[in-house]
Amino acid sequence: MIRGVACPLAFLVVAGTLASAPLSAQTSPPALEPAPAGTRATTASADPRVGLKAGLADAGVAARNLELLANVPKPAGFFDPSAPAGQPNPKVTEDSEKKKEEEEAKPGATPATPPWGGLNFANSDLAFSGTHLFVGNFNGFNIYDISNPSQPTLVTSVACPGGQGDVSVHGTLLFMSVEQTRGRLDCGTGGVEDPVSKDRFRGVRIFDISDVRTPRQVAAVQTCRGSHTHTLVTDPADSSHVFIYGSGTSPTRSGDELAGCSAAEPKDNPETALFSIDVIEVPLAAPQTARIVSRPRIFADEKTGAIAGLWKGGDHGPGTQKTSATNQCHDLTVFPAVGLAAGACSGNGILLDISNPVAPKRIDDVSDANFAYWHSATFNNDGTKVVFTDEWGGGMRPRCQATDQATWGANAIFDIVDRKLKFASYYKLPAPQTAQENCVAHNGSLVPVPGRDLMVQAWYQGGISVMDFTDSAHPKEVAFFDRGPLDATQIITGGYWSAYWYNGFVYGSEMSRGLDVFRFTPSDLLTQNELAAAALIKAPTFNVQRQDRVAWPADPLVARAYVDQLARSGVLSPNRARALGAALSAPSGGNVGSLATDLEADAAAASKVDAARLTALAMVLRKLPTSGG
Repeated sequence: MIRGVACPLAFLVVAGTLASAPLSAQTSPPALEPAPAGTRATTASADPRVGLKAGLADAGVAARNLELLANVPKPAGFFDPSAPAGQPNPKVTEDSEKKKEEEEAKPGATPATPPWGGLNFANSDLAFSGTHLFVGNFNGFNIYDISNPSQPTLVTSVACPGGQGDVSVHGTLLFMSVEQTRGRLDCGTGGVEDPVSKDRFRGVRIFDISDVRTPRQVAAVQTCRGSHTHTLVTDPADSSHVFIYGSGTSPTRSGDELAGCSAAEPKDNPETALFSIDVIEVPLAAPQTARIVSRPRIFADEKTGAIAGLWKGGDHGPGTQKTSATNQCHDLTVFPAVGLAAGACSGNGILLDISNPVAPKRIDDVSDANFAYWHSATFNNDGTKVVFTDEWGGGMRPRCQATDQATWGANAIFDIVDRKLKFASYYKLPAPQTAQENCVAHNGSLVPVPGRDLMVQAWYQGGISVMDFTDSAHPKEVAFFDRGPLDATQIITGGYWSAYWYNGFVYGSEMSRGLDVFRFTPSDLLTQNELAAAALIKAPTFNVQRQDRVAWPADPLVARAYVDQLARSGVLSPNRARALGAALSAPSGGNVGSLATDLEADAAAASKVDAARLTALAMVLRKLPTSGG
């Protein structure tokens, strides 16, 4: 399915200045209505993110409904002392753009291979286990104790260069993606100079973290294209193994270095390393024996079986995006509870059946004339929607300027209907950014507020934006945090790689500035009751590319969250809302049972979203110990 093309949009931003604040302070914005999708601020006074002062540790800050609790700079060994903010990006010219497009058109090429050294020390993705946070970095990873989220403390640093450094955790094992040619089997920092070398490592490392103070590498599974990202997959029928879906996006290594590797077109070599993912089996009792057990051809044409069956690359017609060819997946997000995975696969978004984890099967695919590079995917909690992101410009360029199209470099929200993807809408960061800020949609996660689909998301130097996509056709922003650019005169790659909710707090992996920790502040758009209900959810571990279904307890806080939502949408009259509040506060439960019956009757005439909330509220009321049921 190819989406239609939106007309080019132009926006005017009136120049102006705003009060700046140091890293620990925040600029309080005026009260704003929720910003609709695909819009930009038109004056400096309309959005406090416009005009922020540049700087590494003293940039201007603007926030709405997010409070910064802590910033922990990167430790020694994870930044270049001569350029702690990173290196300036190369100037993009017409010739360089043409050369980049030619390079990206080659089989196996990654969409944007940055040549500057600053990225070699950039923070990347996050994983969580208990009271520990694992921060990936192109130079290794760092482990923090977050038992007190407002004061994270560094437990240990592991220098192990090779980029991209994305991490996930399962029990006492940590998995890390490695794709650069400088990666060594022994984690050495000297790199690998020879074009073919037995010392080079590109693939998925496995560490034993049973003692988080002394992680040790126990396995290193070599892959043909390295591992740009990976996904931890569990099989509900087999707890003795986990699987890793490896997504390689970089050029294929030589068959002389790793037997069986080939970057040939399928017609020349049906065993090409292109057009597939790697499935790695990890026996938990013997992780050192981890190995690739399959390389499913999830892009094959359904009718002919041709391996290269999806988007071939190029634009979709006049005025459309140049979309990368589909010969790889960037991110795969699995949802074992519903047996599905969503793949952001360069030129396509795909939906997979993962009932057999070793042999995932594509069941639907879409393309989009407004997407340049399908980057990541996030399901909602019941698996009926998926948010895909577009990494227009490879994440290194300023793609959130006032003159940029609001449908390019955005999120695309799809409903899942009968296991098919049905387009609903786009969402783009609503505040325009400068030409000195790399900005485009990047990694995020759900915020588990019952009755709502909320996603906190990183936008590189566009900051953090929290999107409500409960109404998938009309997403809106409900919170944000942003700093000014790293430099006032030139673009230096930085900003938020990831922003994830975990056990009541939001953690941001800032590529240059380190680790940030936030908490939500209540507002009319996100009430204290809703935040308290979300805080009831305590996950023992969290890897964003493996989603678990959240089930809220029958708790008065959950009921009050639904009451707030129904009052906000106008479904509950003030009198009914007061009656519910009084009943929830009464020791004996008051008339909770009869109120539940009334709510169930009201659901018949309500909208789909509000009917679900009314029904859920009634169920909670009936299960409360005070209801007498």
